[in-house]
Amino acid sequence: MNRLIHSTALAGAMALVAGLAQAEVTLSVLIDNNPETVAMMEALTAAYTAANPDVTFEIEQRTGGAEGDNIVKTRLATGEMADVFNYNSGSLFQALNPQQTLADMSSLGGQGNVLDSFKQVVTSPDGAVRGVPFGPAMGGGIFYNIPIYQELGLTPPKTWAEFMANNEKIKAAGKVAVIQTYTDTWTSQLFILADYFNVQAEVPNFAADYTANKAKYASTPAAMRGFERLEEVFKAGVLNEDFGAATFDDGMRMVSTGEGAHYPMLTFGIGNVKQNYPDNLNDMGFFAQPGNDAAKNGLTVWMPAAIYVPEASANKEEALKFVDFVATVESCQTMISAAGASGPYLIKGCELPADVPQAVKDMLPYFQTEGMTAPALEFLSPIKGPALEQLTVEVGSGIRPAADAAALYDQDVEKQAKQLGLPNW
Repeated sequence: MNRLIHSTALAGAMALVAGLAQAEVTLSVLIDNNPETVAMMEALTAAYTAANPDVTFEIEQRTGGAEGDNIVKTRLATGEMADVFNYNSGSLFQALNPQQTLADMSSLGGQGNVLDSFKQVVTSPDGAVRGVPFGPAMGGGIFYNIPIYQELGLTPPKTWAEFMANNEKIKAAGKVAVIQTYTDTWTSQLFILADYFNVQAEVPNFAADYTANKAKYASTPAAMRGFERLEEVFKAGVLNEDFGAATFDDGMRMVSTGEGAHYPMLTFGIGNVKQNYPDNLNDMGFFAQPGNDAAKNGLTVWMPAAIYVPEASANKEEALKFVDFVATVESCQTMISAAGASGPYLIKGCELPADVPQAVKDMLPYFQTEGMTAPALEFLSPIKGPALEQLTVEVGSGIRPAADAAALYDQDVEKQAKQLGLPNW
């Protein structure tokens, strides 16, 4: 009898261990609501579950822009963040207090596949790498409608004067020359942020001096120019009538289908068109935001967003295994298959297909030529004030002069620099 009880207990214990080994885990995932992001994450999680049937996922979407920033910061601060989430790298990553809030990913095997240029923008002050790239690197510039350019005999501009001359010809032809979409306030920043290649071409030390409180937007003519260009485009009367009500989705539809000629945007918008207007994908080209000197024409580059795991996740170990999977060539190709190739991926050995959209073909030569790209300011400095998108909406709507907005932004930046504890502030 005792032997029977012992055998039954042993069998029960073994069954319990086996059950634990096969225990199902559901990982919660929080992502932004861009169609490209959604397509990539759905494909990655499906692939992971196919290889690991005991792991399933619940995906939740959030808005972008300042509202999305607040959601991420609040949920991290209150311990309510999902097990896995995507968010910006660079200055916005630093604003998350990553040393305390995010899991250390330095020892993941997949980090060996990640380019060092990306690791630098997800490294916390203690030297720990806390993210892996999610999606492609992006260019900041201007999408243009190729059929409109062909119809009017226009060529992509290399200087701002040429760009404005093209706008006047498009306006004279009765078409919308420049699309703006201020319902999604973050989209209003592009004429300033994408101008950074031109800023550093004139003032090579701007990023370092800006971080050290030695340079300001309002007192640096090259940096002020982005605000002035936003104002100039509004005053020229070349915008879509509904610029205050239009959304990012509207902007990508308009420039790809020919409802408008130009849309200042990051190249991740290519994925939106592939998802929603695939027949118009090759009707859309791309050029870097032009500056004053055609000989110094180059592209401002955004590093990809990253995948992070909160330090407080109840499923941290399993979440890190998934992130390690995301940092593979296999996962990179899965993302390309799901959302297309809107730019180069920062995983070693992950090649782009030959049949990339025209806008990607237009962008790649900048990456392939030494000196024709520069990182956006937010990857060179930890400072990016949260009020910028409200100020750029005001300038782009004719509500506030460019000079006033630049001065207010300098004040906004000061608050953030002090919060980060930067010297000289």
